Amino acid sequence: MNSKIVLIDGHSILNRAFYGLPDLTNADGLHTNAIYGFLTIMFKILEEEKPDYLTVAFDVHAPTFRHEMYEEYKGTRKPMADELRQQVPVIKEVLKAMGIRIIEQAGLEADDLIGTLSKRCAQKGMEVSVISGDRDLLQLATEQVKIRIPKTKQGRTEVEDYYAQDVKERYQVTPTEFIDLKALMGDASDNIPGVPSIGEKTATKIITEYHSIEEAYAHVDEVKPPRASKALKEHWDMAVMSKRLATINVDADFPYELEEAKLGNIYTEEAYAYFQKLQFKNLLQRFDVTAPSNQVEDAFQEVKDRKEAEAIFAAAKGADEIGACIFKDTQNVLPLFAGQAGIDGIGLCFSKKDVYCIRAGQGIELSWLLEQLEGVAKDAGRFAMFDIKEALEHIRIARQDNCFDVTVAAYLLNPLKSNYTYEDVAREQLNLIIEDKLDAWMKACYEAYTAYAASGILWKRLKECLMDRLFMDVEMPLVFTLYDMEVNGVRVEAEALKYYGDQLGAKIVELEKDIYEEAGENFNINSPKQLGVVLFENMKIPGGKKTKTGYSTAADVLEKLAPDYPIIAKILEYRQYTKLKSTYADGLANYIREDGRIHSKFNQTITATGRLSSTEPNLQNIPIRVELGRLIRKVFIPEDGFVFVDADYSQIELRVLAHCSGDSHLIEAYKEKKDIHRITASQVFHIPFDEVTDQQRRNAKAVNFGIVYGISSFGLSQDLSITRKEASKYIEDYFTAYPGIKIFLDDTVKHAKEMGYVVTLFGRRRPVPELSSSNYMQRSFGERVAMNAPIQGTAADIIKIAMTGVGRRLKEQKMKSRLVLQVHDELLVEAYKPELDQVKKILKEEMEQAASLDVPLEIDMHTGENWYEAK
Repeated sequence: MNSKIVLIDGHSILNRAFYGLPDLTNADGLHTNAIYGFLTIMFKILEEEKPDYLTVAFDVHAPTFRHEMYEEYKGTRKPMADELRQQVPVIKEVLKAMGIRIIEQAGLEADDLIGTLSKRCAQKGMEVSVISGDRDLLQLATEQVKIRIPKTKQGRTEVEDYYAQDVKERYQVTPTEFIDLKALMGDASDNIPGVPSIGEKTATKIITEYHSIEEAYAHVDEVKPPRASKALKEHWDMAVMSKRLATINVDADFPYELEEAKLGNIYTEEAYAYFQKLQFKNLLQRFDVTAPSNQVEDAFQEVKDRKEAEAIFAAAKGADEIGACIFKDTQNVLPLFAGQAGIDGIGLCFSKKDVYCIRAGQGIELSWLLEQLEGVAKDAGRFAMFDIKEALEHIRIARQDNCFDVTVAAYLLNPLKSNYTYEDVAREQLNLIIEDKLDAWMKACYEAYTAYAASGILWKRLKECLMDRLFMDVEMPLVFTLYDMEVNGVRVEAEALKYYGDQLGAKIVELEKDIYEEAGENFNINSPKQLGVVLFENMKIPGGKKTKTGYSTAADVLEKLAPDYPIIAKILEYRQYTKLKSTYADGLANYIREDGRIHSKFNQTITATGRLSSTEPNLQNIPIRVELGRLIRKVFIPEDGFVFVDADYSQIELRVLAHCSGDSHLIEAYKEKKDIHRITASQVFHIPFDEVTDQQRRNAKAVNFGIVYGISSFGLSQDLSITRKEASKYIEDYFTAYPGIKIFLDDTVKHAKEMGYVVTLFGRRRPVPELSSSNYMQRSFGERVAMNAPIQGTAADIIKIAMTGVGRRLKEQKMKSRLVLQVHDELLVEAYKPELDQVKKILKEEMEQAASLDVPLEIDMHTGENWYEAK
């Protein structure tokens, strides 16, 4: 059997992967989609081909003969996107780590290298497979040389295969004639200009008849159609240049030893480390290796003896630094302990030589083990753990001032990530690669060690970034406040929730009937495809937008049609009711615990701006703009003898904008305590304050809040149903009225472009990588983020300070009242009725004094027998 070689066009496949896959980034902010796609395609090819040899060819970013020739005619080639460029050196390093031969040569393009190698190898009697997204390489096809072109269809990679005969069947020309075909029709993707006004069909007709451009030119007066004859005469120089551009050099001179391309085991330990760093977890399954061993493991010990454990805790007492974790061994068959179900032991580290996993079991009671951990936590100089809030379910923290939540610290330093595991932190801060296939006790040691070793590094970085006070004074106290809120939960009246769901169900059935009657047929209202056909084909409603999968029935499309077509208004109403029923009426019922309360989880390491989010369930997305959505709040009720107090910041983001911008007009407007939206309307529309209409006030309100979010004239025109020109004038007049805001927003974007991040009043940083994107839409999004993040982030910091202050005072004064919910700018307290006045005083003081701004912070506060009444 003949030996086989696979030749991969590196830049071509990277480029295809880059534009074919959604953007991916790893923990370091490196774009990785092109690398991931390249490797996926390469693995697929290797599994199919099973070659003996493999070589990947890359272009060198230096002028080549073809570059220079093209630039004479067309100027410079389109530059490579920055997000793709940064991935090129990385894929080369990964391939080298896998032992794969890479070839690149100054003055030669990758297809010249591939063309020459394919000829050399074919002459040796080898089978050759060339992998490229560039169809120019079809000219290399022979009976021995196969050209394989990967294509992405519906998220899956398919490969088109071409031997010489396949090229002839597909394009009606031989591989050699394919060069002439390209010379006439051109190829914009490969910077081949071709001959103006000659397309693929005409070019194919000419080459199948004359077989080359030279022969066609020799009979140019006979070439049909006449316009093609005329074009070939007038642009013969372009045809000649295009042919030279399209012709691959198959006799290039460069050094290459075939044996260096011999394919061995590509799944090396070095490659494994790269895949870990790139966070290609599903690709790691291909490796049958362990991660490179870490010397720190030499200090790891598994402890099951009570006396040994006592000695360890004694040695740890008073340590400057403690790293710890609470762990569960899913393989462990030890009995579960009452009150601590699922906990098997702890990880503990207090020096690089003292790293332990202490197991609960025979001789070591879990309750004793956790008590010992509480003791060392109290006496430690710094007590570090990942996700301390989760640990509070199992241990009592006597001190908060020495606690260091590694998860929160890592989040502050890079708020764009989706998670902050100990494996990630170990890799990023300690340069440790932790393999997945470890015993549970080893993982516990690693987590404790990483908490111990990384906390000091993270603290130093926080101080360098001026976020140390934000961490210690805002985020760390918040950990304990959120835990208390989760434990408190909020009471839900199950019967009222069921009644609410039944009402929704009845309304849904009624709407279905009305919709079917107006449509004249029954269909699946929840099917966009069926709905599109009914509305835009059967009912002939104008305004339908046809896509590849059918008509768009998105909300923005239907909302424009709703005023004129009652059926569409009812469909939108139907969607609203079904969403309310499934998500809230039915969904919330699943979260009511035995105590009759919902204990939602509050997350402080999810959003990039610093805002909190809630899950299991999400209580922050309960609709408030429509009455039916607000009614769901009626099912949330206080305990008997208690009442709800709801306090909500008044226009906090606009007040923050006034302070940050220093705009004297906006600051003065707030100090006068007048209607800010009416004042804005008065100044923007140049009319007396008392003559502002309700519509003008609503428009001004949209501009006020839109400015905070970096709204464009297009966005404002959509919101107000006005022309872009009118919207642009509104924004222009707004900035004339409040010039300080324009200066602030411009300076903020400028700072973000220079530094790569924006900052809140409290020092929170929000990176804005989109500003360096080569994509205009991404850059525009980045500018909006840069404008909004300091405002929204500062507001988030203020509410965090306020809620921590409220929670602390309720506990310090040993009150029965408790903080139960936070929804963006709103706090909900379940107040013991005899303490009601005191609760109101605490809320007002803590919320209005949470920050010192140039404008006063104000709150709206209400009480009620349910959340609806209190709001």
